[in-house]
Amino acid sequence: MRRTDMQQPAQRQTGARQAMRQPGGPLARGLLKLVAPGGGGGGGLSILIYHRVRAQPDPLFPDELVREEFDAHIAMLKSGFDVLPLIDAVRLARAGRLPPRAACITFDDGYADNAEVALPVLQRHGVNATFFIASGFLNGGRMWNDSVIEAVRGAAGDELDATALGLGRHRLDTLERRRLAIPALLGQLKYRPPDERAALVRALAELSGAALPDDLMLTTAQLLRLRDAGMGIGAHTVSHPILASLTPAQARAEMADGRRALEQLLGMPVPLFAYPNGKPGTDYLAEHVEMARQIGFEGAVSTAWGGSRGRQDWHQLPRFTPWDRGRLRFLLRLARNLTVAAAMA
Repeated sequence: MRRTDMQQPAQRQTGARQAMRQPGGPLARGLLKLVAPGGGGGGGLSILIYHRVRAQPDPLFPDELVREEFDAHIAMLKSGFDVLPLIDAVRLARAGRLPPRAACITFDDGYADNAEVALPVLQRHGVNATFFIASGFLNGGRMWNDSVIEAVRGAAGDELDATALGLGRHRLDTLERRRLAIPALLGQLKYRPPDERAALVRALAELSGAALPDDLMLTTAQLLRLRDAGMGIGAHTVSHPILASLTPAQARAEMADGRRALEQLLGMPVPLFAYPNGKPGTDYLAEHVEMARQIGFEGAVSTAWGGSRGRQDWHQLPRFTPWDRGRLRFLLRLARNLTVAAAMA
Protein backbone atom coordinates (compact mmCIF):
# COMPACT_ATOMS: atom_id res chain seq x y z
CA MET A 1 0.00 0.00 0.00
CA ARG A 2 1.30 3.41 -0.92
CA ARG A 3 2.11 5.87 1.83
CA THR A 4 -0.58 8.27 0.60
CA ASP A 5 -3.18 5.48 0.75
CA MET A 6 -2.16 4.65 4.33
CA GLN A 7 -2.73 8.26 5.33
CA GLN A 8 -6.24 8.54 3.94
CA PRO A 9 -8.15 6.68 6.74
CA ALA A 10 -6.30 8.70 9.39
CA GLN A 11 -7.03 11.89 7.49
CA ARG A 12 -10.73 11.00 7.30
CA GLN A 13 -10.80 10.32 11.07
CA THR A 14 -9.03 13.59 11.76
CA GLY A 15 -11.52 15.41 9.55
CA ALA A 16 -14.43 13.87 11.45
CA ARG A 17 -12.96 14.85 14.80
CA GLN A 18 -12.40 18.40 13.57
CA ALA A 19 -15.99 18.58 12.34
CA MET A 20 -17.23 17.55 15.79
CA ARG A 21 -14.96 20.09 17.48
CA GLN A 22 -16.45 22.95 15.50
CA PRO A 23 -19.33 24.36 17.57
CA GLY A 24 -21.54 24.53 14.52
CA GLY A 25 -20.00 21.55 12.75
CA PRO A 26 -22.23 19.14 10.79
CA LEU A 27 -21.90 16.24 13.22
CA ALA A 28 -22.63 18.44 16.23
CA ARG A 29 -25.63 19.93 14.42
CA GLY A 30 -26.78 16.46 13.44
CA LEU A 31 -26.67 15.28 17.05
CA LEU A 32 -28.64 18.32 18.21
CA LYS A 33 -31.18 17.81 15.43
CA LEU A 34 -31.64 14.19 16.49
CA VAL A 35 -32.41 15.00 20.14
CA ALA A 36 -34.19 18.31 19.49
CA PRO A 37 -36.00 18.07 16.15
CA GLY A 38 -38.25 21.09 16.74
CA GLY A 39 -41.77 21.88 15.64
CA GLY A 40 -45.11 21.12 17.21
CA GLY A 41 -44.16 22.63 20.55
CA GLY A 42 -41.84 19.72 21.30
CA GLY A 43 -38.70 21.22 19.90
CA GLY A 44 -36.59 20.73 22.97
CA LEU A 45 -36.13 23.88 25.04
CA SER A 46 -32.80 24.16 26.84
CA ILE A 47 -32.76 26.73 29.65
CA LEU A 48 -29.31 27.51 31.05
CA ILE A 49 -28.67 28.83 34.57
CA TYR A 50 -25.89 31.20 35.51
CA HIS A 51 -25.32 33.11 38.73
CA ARG A 52 -22.11 35.11 38.52
CA VAL A 53 -19.66 36.03 35.78
CA ARG A 54 -16.49 37.48 37.26
CA ALA A 55 -14.15 39.92 35.61
CA GLN A 56 -11.15 38.13 37.16
CA PRO A 57 -10.68 34.64 38.64
CA ASP A 58 -11.53 34.30 42.33
CA PRO A 59 -8.80 32.42 44.26
CA LEU A 60 -11.45 30.89 46.53
CA PHE A 61 -13.50 29.66 43.56
CA PRO A 62 -11.06 28.94 40.75
CA ASP A 63 -13.71 27.08 38.72
CA GLU A 64 -16.21 29.93 38.80
CA LEU A 65 -16.98 31.44 35.41
CA VAL A 66 -15.03 34.47 34.23
CA ARG A 67 -15.76 36.87 31.37
CA GLU A 68 -13.73 35.10 28.69
CA GLU A 69 -15.28 31.70 29.48
CA PHE A 70 -18.79 33.15 29.47
CA ASP A 71 -18.06 34.73 26.11
CA ALA A 72 -17.03 31.31 24.79
CA HIS A 73 -20.19 29.72 26.23
CA ILE A 74 -22.42 32.21 24.44
CA ALA A 75 -20.54 31.74 21.16
CA MET A 76 -20.92 27.96 21.45
CA LEU A 77 -24.58 28.24 22.36
CA LYS A 78 -25.32 30.48 19.38
CA SER A 79 -23.55 28.06 17.04
CA GLY A 80 -25.95 25.20 17.72
CA PHE A 81 -29.12 26.75 19.15
CA ASP A 82 -31.73 29.40 18.46
CA VAL A 83 -31.26 31.62 21.54
CA LEU A 84 -34.55 33.25 22.57
CA PRO A 85 -35.83 35.44 25.38
CA LEU A 86 -37.36 33.07 27.93
CA ILE A 87 -40.79 34.72 27.85
CA ASP A 88 -40.86 34.36 24.04
CA ALA A 89 -39.89 30.70 24.29
CA VAL A 90 -42.64 30.01 26.84
CA ARG A 91 -45.26 31.70 24.68
CA LEU A 92 -44.08 30.00 21.48
CA ALA A 93 -44.01 26.60 23.18
CA ARG A 94 -47.54 27.10 24.51
CA ALA A 95 -48.66 27.85 20.96
CA GLY A 96 -46.84 24.81 19.55
CA ARG A 97 -44.44 27.00 17.56
CA LEU A 98 -41.16 26.53 19.38
CA PRO A 99 -38.32 26.52 16.83
CA PRO A 100 -35.81 23.68 16.60
CA ARG A 101 -33.07 23.65 19.22
CA ALA A 102 -34.39 26.62 21.19
CA ALA A 103 -32.32 27.79 24.14
CA CYS A 104 -32.66 30.46 26.81
CA ILE A 105 -30.11 32.06 29.14
CA THR A 106 -31.06 32.84 32.73
CA PHE A 107 -29.29 34.35 35.73
CA ASP A 108 -30.40 33.90 39.33
CA ASP A 109 -30.24 36.16 42.39
CA GLY A 110 -29.21 39.55 41.01
CA TYR A 111 -25.45 39.96 41.33
CA ALA A 112 -23.90 43.27 40.28
CA ASP A 113 -21.51 41.51 37.89
CA ASN A 114 -24.56 40.50 35.83
CA ALA A 115 -24.78 44.12 34.68
CA GLU A 116 -21.10 45.00 34.77
CA VAL A 117 -19.56 41.86 33.23
CA ALA A 118 -22.23 39.60 31.69
CA LEU A 119 -24.39 42.25 30.02
CA PRO A 120 -21.66 43.59 27.67
CA VAL A 121 -20.92 40.01 26.54
CA LEU A 122 -24.60 39.35 25.85
CA GLN A 123 -24.88 42.61 23.92
CA ARG A 124 -21.78 41.86 21.87
CA HIS A 125 -23.34 38.56 20.78
CA GLY A 126 -26.78 40.06 20.28
CA VAL A 127 -28.55 37.63 22.60
CA ASN A 128 -31.10 38.05 25.37
CA ALA A 129 -31.04 36.70 28.93
CA THR A 130 -33.57 36.71 31.75
CA PHE A 131 -32.40 37.85 35.18
CA PHE A 132 -34.29 36.52 38.20
CA ILE A 133 -33.93 39.08 40.98
CA ALA A 134 -34.41 38.64 44.73
CA SER A 135 -35.71 42.15 45.33
CA GLY A 136 -34.72 42.45 48.98
CA PHE A 137 -31.00 42.40 48.20
CA LEU A 138 -30.95 45.34 45.79
CA ASN A 139 -28.89 48.38 46.74
CA GLY A 140 -26.38 46.99 49.19
CA GLY A 141 -27.99 43.78 50.39
CA ARG A 142 -26.16 40.50 50.70
CA MET A 143 -27.39 36.92 50.54
CA TRP A 144 -26.73 34.75 53.58
CA ASN A 145 -24.46 32.37 51.72
CA ASP A 146 -22.31 35.27 50.51
CA SER A 147 -22.04 36.49 54.10
CA VAL A 148 -20.62 33.09 55.03
CA ILE A 149 -18.24 33.08 52.07
CA GLU A 150 -16.96 36.57 52.82
CA ALA A 151 -16.65 35.80 56.53
CA VAL A 152 -14.38 32.86 55.71
CA ARG A 153 -12.49 34.82 53.07
CA GLY A 154 -11.77 37.71 55.42
CA ALA A 155 -11.33 35.85 58.71
CA ALA A 156 -8.06 36.63 60.46
CA GLY A 157 -5.89 33.83 61.76
CA ASP A 158 -5.55 30.17 60.89
CA GLU A 159 -8.79 28.91 62.44
CA LEU A 160 -12.44 29.84 62.72
CA ASP A 161 -13.80 28.32 65.91
CA ALA A 162 -17.61 28.33 65.61
CA THR A 163 -18.22 25.54 68.11
CA ALA A 164 -20.10 27.96 70.38
CA LEU A 165 -22.59 28.40 67.50
CA GLY A 166 -22.83 24.66 66.93
CA LEU A 167 -21.04 25.02 63.58
CA GLY A 168 -17.72 23.36 64.40
CA ARG A 169 -14.06 24.35 64.20
CA HIS A 170 -12.55 25.09 60.79
CA ARG A 171 -8.88 25.33 59.82
CA LEU A 172 -8.07 28.32 57.63
CA ASP A 173 -4.29 28.13 57.42
CA THR A 174 -4.26 27.41 53.68
CA LEU A 175 -6.38 28.57 50.76
CA GLU A 176 -7.56 25.02 50.20
CA ARG A 177 -8.76 24.74 53.81
CA ARG A 178 -10.66 28.00 53.44
CA ARG A 179 -12.29 26.54 50.34
CA LEU A 180 -13.28 23.43 52.30
CA ALA A 181 -14.64 25.44 55.23
CA ILE A 182 -17.19 27.22 53.03
CA PRO A 183 -19.30 24.21 51.94
CA ALA A 184 -18.95 22.72 55.42
CA LEU A 185 -20.58 25.82 56.92
CA LEU A 186 -23.13 26.31 54.14
CA GLY A 187 -24.27 22.71 54.45
CA GLN A 188 -25.01 23.16 58.14
CA LEU A 189 -26.97 26.36 57.60
CA LYS A 190 -28.87 25.90 54.35
CA TYR A 191 -32.02 24.21 55.67
CA ARG A 192 -32.25 25.98 59.04
CA PRO A 193 -35.40 28.07 59.63
CA PRO A 194 -34.79 31.50 58.05
CA ASP A 195 -34.70 33.50 61.30
CA GLU A 196 -32.39 31.00 63.00
CA ARG A 197 -30.10 30.90 59.99
CA ALA A 198 -29.93 34.70 59.78
CA ALA A 199 -28.97 34.95 63.45
CA LEU A 200 -26.27 32.31 63.08
CA VAL A 201 -24.83 33.97 60.00
CA ARG A 202 -24.66 37.33 61.78
CA ALA A 203 -22.91 35.71 64.74
CA LEU A 204 -20.49 33.89 62.45
CA ALA A 205 -19.61 37.11 60.62
CA GLU A 206 -18.94 38.87 63.92
CA LEU A 207 -16.83 35.94 65.10
CA SER A 208 -14.70 36.07 61.95
CA GLY A 209 -13.97 39.77 62.31
CA ALA A 210 -14.22 40.17 58.53
CA ALA A 211 -15.50 43.35 56.88
CA LEU A 212 -18.32 42.15 54.65
CA PRO A 213 -18.86 43.83 51.25
CA ASP A 214 -22.02 45.75 50.39
CA ASP A 215 -21.57 45.89 46.60
CA LEU A 216 -22.18 42.27 45.59
CA MET A 217 -25.77 42.74 44.40
CA LEU A 218 -27.37 44.97 41.79
CA THR A 219 -28.27 48.55 42.45
CA THR A 220 -31.51 49.97 41.08
CA ALA A 221 -29.48 51.80 38.43
CA GLN A 222 -27.86 48.54 37.30
CA LEU A 223 -31.24 46.79 37.24
CA LEU A 224 -32.64 49.55 35.05
CA ARG A 225 -29.62 49.18 32.77
CA LEU A 226 -30.55 45.53 32.24
CA ARG A 227 -34.13 46.54 31.48
CA ASP A 228 -33.06 49.29 29.09
CA ALA A 229 -30.82 46.82 27.26
CA GLY A 230 -33.91 44.71 26.51
CA MET A 231 -33.07 41.93 28.95
CA GLY A 232 -35.84 39.99 30.65
CA ILE A 233 -36.44 40.49 34.37
CA GLY A 234 -38.06 37.78 36.49
CA ALA A 235 -39.04 37.52 40.15
CA HIS A 236 -37.08 35.41 42.64
CA THR A 237 -38.92 36.28 45.90
CA VAL A 238 -37.89 39.06 48.29
CA SER A 239 -35.31 37.33 50.50
CA HIS A 240 -34.57 34.08 48.66
CA PRO A 241 -36.01 31.70 51.27
CA ILE A 242 -36.52 27.99 50.76
CA LEU A 243 -40.25 28.15 50.17
CA ALA A 244 -40.86 24.69 51.63
CA SER A 245 -39.60 25.99 54.99
CA LEU A 246 -42.26 28.73 55.16
CA THR A 247 -45.93 28.80 56.01
CA PRO A 248 -48.21 29.10 52.96
CA ALA A 249 -48.93 32.75 53.83
CA GLN A 250 -45.23 33.55 54.14
CA ALA A 251 -44.40 31.82 50.86
CA ARG A 252 -47.16 33.61 48.97
CA ALA A 253 -46.02 36.96 50.37
CA GLU A 254 -42.40 36.31 49.32
CA MET A 255 -43.48 35.43 45.79
CA ALA A 256 -46.05 38.19 45.30
CA ASP A 257 -44.17 40.96 47.12
CA GLY A 258 -40.95 40.28 45.24
CA ARG A 259 -42.82 40.59 41.96
CA ARG A 260 -44.62 43.75 43.05
CA ALA A 261 -41.40 45.45 44.13
CA LEU A 262 -39.75 44.75 40.79
CA GLU A 263 -42.76 45.92 38.79
CA GLN A 264 -42.77 49.20 40.72
CA LEU A 265 -39.06 49.74 40.08
CA LEU A 266 -39.19 48.72 36.42
CA GLY A 267 -42.54 50.19 35.43
CA MET A 268 -43.38 47.02 33.52
CA PRO A 269 -44.91 43.56 34.11
CA VAL A 270 -42.74 40.78 35.52
CA PRO A 271 -44.21 37.61 33.98
CA LEU A 272 -41.73 34.92 35.09
CA PHE A 273 -40.62 33.41 38.40
CA ALA A 274 -37.72 31.24 39.61
CA TYR A 275 -38.04 29.09 42.75
CA PRO A 276 -35.17 29.84 45.17
CA ASN A 277 -32.71 26.92 45.26
CA GLY A 278 -35.28 25.29 43.02
CA LYS A 279 -35.10 21.57 43.80
CA PRO A 280 -38.58 20.06 43.29
CA GLY A 281 -40.07 18.41 46.36
CA THR A 282 -37.31 19.75 48.62
CA ASP A 283 -36.99 23.49 48.08
CA TYR A 284 -40.48 24.04 46.70
CA LEU A 285 -43.65 21.93 46.72
CA ALA A 286 -46.74 21.46 44.54
CA GLU A 287 -48.55 24.13 46.60
CA HIS A 288 -45.95 26.69 45.53
CA VAL A 289 -46.43 25.78 41.89
CA GLU A 290 -50.13 26.49 42.33
CA MET A 291 -49.29 29.80 44.02
CA ALA A 292 -47.18 30.81 41.03
CA ARG A 293 -50.18 30.19 38.78
CA GLN A 294 -52.58 32.06 41.04
CA ILE A 295 -50.27 35.06 41.40
CA GLY A 296 -50.31 35.31 37.63
CA PHE A 297 -46.87 34.28 36.47
CA GLU A 298 -46.89 33.00 32.88
CA GLY A 299 -44.11 30.55 33.67
CA ALA A 300 -41.72 29.49 36.41
CA VAL A 301 -38.39 27.68 36.42
CA SER A 302 -36.79 25.15 38.74
CA THR A 303 -33.22 23.88 39.00
CA ALA A 304 -34.13 20.32 38.03
CA TRP A 305 -32.01 19.27 35.07
CA GLY A 306 -33.58 18.34 31.76
CA GLY A 307 -34.99 19.77 28.57
CA SER A 308 -38.57 20.95 28.13
CA ARG A 309 -40.32 18.89 25.47
CA GLY A 310 -43.91 18.43 24.37
CA ARG A 311 -46.63 19.08 26.94
CA GLN A 312 -45.18 20.87 29.94
CA ASP A 313 -46.04 22.23 33.30
CA TRP A 314 -45.13 25.79 32.39
CA HIS A 315 -44.67 26.58 36.08
CA GLN A 316 -41.97 23.93 36.57
CA LEU A 317 -39.66 24.33 33.62
CA PRO A 318 -36.32 22.54 34.11
CA ARG A 319 -32.97 24.25 33.70
CA PHE A 320 -29.43 23.19 33.03
CA THR A 321 -26.17 24.36 34.63
CA PRO A 322 -23.34 24.29 32.07
CA TRP A 323 -19.75 23.90 33.17
CA ASP A 324 -17.84 22.34 30.26
CA ARG A 325 -15.31 24.69 28.71
CA GLY A 326 -14.46 22.63 25.63
CA ARG A 327 -16.79 23.25 22.68
CA LEU A 328 -17.58 19.64 21.91
CA ARG A 329 -18.18 18.64 25.54
CA PHE A 330 -20.35 21.71 26.06
CA LEU A 331 -22.60 20.86 23.12
CA LEU A 332 -22.66 17.15 23.96
CA ARG A 333 -23.76 17.90 27.52
CA LEU A 334 -26.48 20.20 26.23
CA ALA A 335 -27.62 17.49 23.84
CA ARG A 336 -27.65 14.89 26.63
CA ASN A 337 -29.58 17.27 28.86
CA LEU A 338 -32.40 17.27 26.33
CA THR A 339 -32.83 13.52 26.84
CA VAL A 340 -33.27 13.79 30.64
CA ALA A 341 -36.76 13.65 32.13
CA ALA A 342 -36.79 16.45 34.72
CA ALA A 343 -38.25 15.95 38.18
CA MET A 344 -41.32 17.88 39.30
CA ALA A 345 -42.84 18.71 42.67
